[in-house]
Amino acid sequence: MRPPPRTAFGFLLLLLLPPAPDAARKLTPCQQCRALVDKFNQGMANTAKKNFGGGNTAWEEKTLSKYEFSEIRLLEILEGLCESSDFECNQMVEQQEERLEAWWLQLKKKYPDLFEWFCVQTLKVCCSPGTYGPDCSACQGGSKRPCSGNGHCNGDGSRQGDGSCQCHIGYQGPLCKDCVSSYFSSLRNETHNICTACDESCKTCSGPTNRDCLECEEGWARVEDTCLDVDECAAETPPCSETQYCENVNGSYTCEECDSTCVGCTGKGPAKCKQCVSGYSKEDGQCADVDECSLAEKACKRKNENCYNTPGSFVCVCPEGFEETEDACVQTAQGEVPEENPAQPQPPSREDL
Repeated sequence: MRPPPRTAFGFLLLLLLPPAPDAARKLTPCQQCRALVDKFNQGMANTAKKNFGGGNTAWEEKTLSKYEFSEIRLLEILEGLCESSDFECNQMVEQQEERLEAWWLQLKKKYPDLFEWFCVQTLKVCCSPGTYGPDCSACQGGSKRPCSGNGHCNGDGSRQGDGSCQCHIGYQGPLCKDCVSSYFSSLRNETHNICTACDESCKTCSGPTNRDCLECEEGWARVEDTCLDVDECAAETPPCSETQYCENVNGSYTCEECDSTCVGCTGKGPAKCKQCVSGYSKEDGQCADVDECSLAEKACKRKNENCYNTPGSFVCVCPEGFEETEDACVQTAQGEVPEENPAQPQPPSREDL
């Protein structure tokens, strides 16, 4: 069987590669048009003072006046609109060059807003702000203040969407005029409503403080006319397990693990232990390691055996030149290596402890 040609491998590789990021975020016709107009306006700003270097003011004003509306300036702007690799942008400029030239030479003074003339009225791919959809209908609440100024109109400025309101945080309702339950109306008249967040202790409220709660949030309780935090950690039955301690936070609590040296604790660290685990004892108010090797009663019982302290415990090791038996560490003949234990035990390293 003959192998496939190299071109087939190249085509297969292209199929397997993930799509380029730009391809995944392909612009809508309106976004393409708006981007082109933004670049055109930037080009106008970049060329505004060209050929105006100072000196002979009368000559410069005459020359600049000619250049301002010239085809030379238009060509310079058009050449800077697209990157060479941006196919869609270059294609759009090529298709619409005559229209842009007509606006520049004949219609600019009558229609100074290029976006409105080009994208909305001529190409009909966008709508004016505050309108949406195929016919550029007014958004909910009107085109001047869509969604009462408290939300985003779906499809605003495009030929898409349904004009419904997507309310900002704290607002609700078809026109975003009302406050959600954890907000209150701090300023309201016939046309405007400002919703402000309640205090964290309030589920519903009429004002900004914990005295203005109509209903307390979970984890808070009303004391006289104020919602105060409930200290769950002070409950008769602790909410955490025996190996944890409780920390109160506003409206709730957390359970944290006790220190590894503790048997039960009241807080963080070895100083908060109720009791110490085996191998530790209270010293200066906190659980500290017991050095079993320094106790009056020997921890290692066999004769000649060395004791090494470890955190919470100890190990017993025969010294070099000694072999381990049931009752003692027995010295071997000089240079002799016991058959049953050819590797002599070494004291544990610091890493082993």
